[in-house]
Order: sequence, then C-alpha cells, then structure tokens
Amino acid sequence: MKKVLITGGAGFIGSTVASALLDQGITPVILDDLSKGRAEFVEDRIFYQGDIADPALLDRVFAEHPDIEAAVHCAAKIVVPESVARPLYYYRENVAKTVDLLDSLQRNGCTRVVFSSSASIYAPTPDARVDETCPVDANSPYARTKQMMEQVLQDWTRAEGAEAIRVIALRYFNPIGADPQLRTGLQDLNPTHALGKLIEAHTTGAPFTVTGVDWATRDGSGIRDYIHVQDLAEAHVAALTRFDQVVPPTAEDRYRVINVGTGEGTTVRELVAAFEQAVGARLDVREAAPRPGDVIGCYTSVDTARDLLGWTARRTIAEGVTDALTWRAKWAAHLGTTV
Repeated sequence: MKKVLITGGAGFIGSTVASALLDQGITPVILDDLSKGRAEFVEDRIFYQGDIADPALLDRVFAEHPDIEAAVHCAAKIVVPESVARPLYYYRENVAKTVDLLDSLQRNGCTRVVFSSSASIYAPTPDARVDETCPVDANSPYARTKQMMEQVLQDWTRAEGAEAIRVIALRYFNPIGADPQLRTGLQDLNPTHALGKLIEAHTTGAPFTVTGVDWATRDGSGIRDYIHVQDLAEAHVAALTRFDQVVPPTAEDRYRVINVGTGEGTTVRELVAAFEQAVGARLDVREAAPRPGDVIGCYTSVDTARDLLGWTARRTIAEGVTDALTWRAKWAAHLGTTV
C-alpha cells in the first residue's frame, strides 16, 4: 500500500497515524477542516482543508491522487459531556456527514475503509473485560454516533452494488501520550480526559477530581484500558498493510471489528498513583459524582488484534505519561504560553 486518505489527519490520533504511515513509507493524504486539528500537524504533508461531507472536494482529492488505496476515517467530535448537551450537533457531524463521505468514497472507487470506532459502545460487563463478541449498548450521544456508524458501515458492505466495499472497525480504548518523536500530540493544553486532567493538576497545582467513586471496580473508580497513541497508530498501519488478509476481497462477511487496547484494566485511582510515581510528586486528589455520560469503563481482550494484525501494544503507562508531559512542554512553548 502506497497512499492512504486520512480524514481528521490534523488531529491528535489522525496525525499520529499519518506519522506512523510515513515511517513505513506510506504516503498519507490528509483531509481536515481544522476545527480541532492543527495546521502545524500537516506541514510538509499532502493536505486538503475542508469538510468530509463536501463531494466536490472529495472528487478533487481522488482526481489528484488516483492511487489512494484506502481511507482511514478519524474525523469526529469526541467530547462526551458536549455530546450530551448538543446531541443534534454530534449526530450531524459524526453520522450524517460520514454517510456523505462514504458516498464519495464509493463513487471514487475507494473500497477499503478503516474506521475509528470506540470501546465506549460496549455494554457493561460484570468484570469490565470485553472482547469483540460482547454486546454493545452505547450510553452517550457521542458513543451512540459510533455505534450507529458501525451499523451503517456494516450495512454498506452488504448493499447491492457495493460488493467490493470492505471495512475494518478499530474500537479504540483510551489513547494517552504523544508521538515519541514529538512531531504531534494533543492540540489542547488542558484536555478533558483523565490523563489530561492529571497533567493540568501537576503543572498548575489545581486539584484532580475522580469523577465517580462508587463504580463496581476494585477501588470504586472507573476502569479504562490506557493505550499509548503510538501503539494505536501502529495498529492502523497493521490494519492497512494486512487489510486484504483480514478482509479478503472474496470474503462473505466484509466487515471486521478489532479491539485496540493493551489488555490491562487500570482504574482511575491506579492511574493517579502511576502518574504520581512517574512525576515524583503527590497531587491534591478529590472526589465527585460522575459527569453526564460517564460509564464504568472497560478493558479488552487482545487476542483478535494479535491474531489478525500481528500487533500488540508495547508501551507502558509511564511512557505515555512521560511523552504527554514532554509534548505539552514543547507545545506550550510553541503557543507562547506557560505550562
């Protein structure tokens, strides 16, 4: 595979995927509206600024790059509390516009798609461990957009006239860290996820709040599977380079789901302890009720990713913390602000 379209390729995950592809000699063609992505993340890369739902723009991309062999669809709105407050916005951005994108991909003969899905769609399980066979039951508008799009994509692969369409849905768990080479990272100095809030607490002296302390876990806090974003990016490279093995053109079922995580469950309290150990300092930790849309969380079996992609996560939470802190300092300096 020589060239791949990445929607949302100027964002945190999409830009890391683009870097990982470049490291393997695969050229990313990036489409991003820069509503959240950063122009700095696409410097010296093939880049188109615009909307994934713009058919004329997609036709232009494929006319200028007819050798695109697959698309990685990372573009999405992802903040759970915002999705609760603005559900129609999320359904429009994540579902309706993706349908328009798929029309453009099919019209231009792009038949391989890797979709950025989410572990947030899983129904709770007694031990918080899930695999690809577990039931889904999304619990926020954001998560429901991912669940809906998985159904859309699966139906798309079964449609009359779409016999060549094949899809791999990668269900992400919880990305942390930054590109180890510091080419890109989180755009926001103060992101809303747990590690972002820990870094904010460490760098500003603000308290860190554990949101939800009565979950059915070993210490009452939510549980997650924290995966280094570089490991996640390398899973995309594996999915693309092995695409025809994972979903052969002759396969009866042309839709495949693969969980992408470490296989280890870490509670929020355990993440706090690991963070404090990594930075050598204690934080002011407080407790609060869950936020709207919060769930107990889950962690994954890694058998499918290992067997189909030949991939396993290699980096630790400590490496994720270190890379995130190093990136934040570099990014703050670039933005001309203090950390």
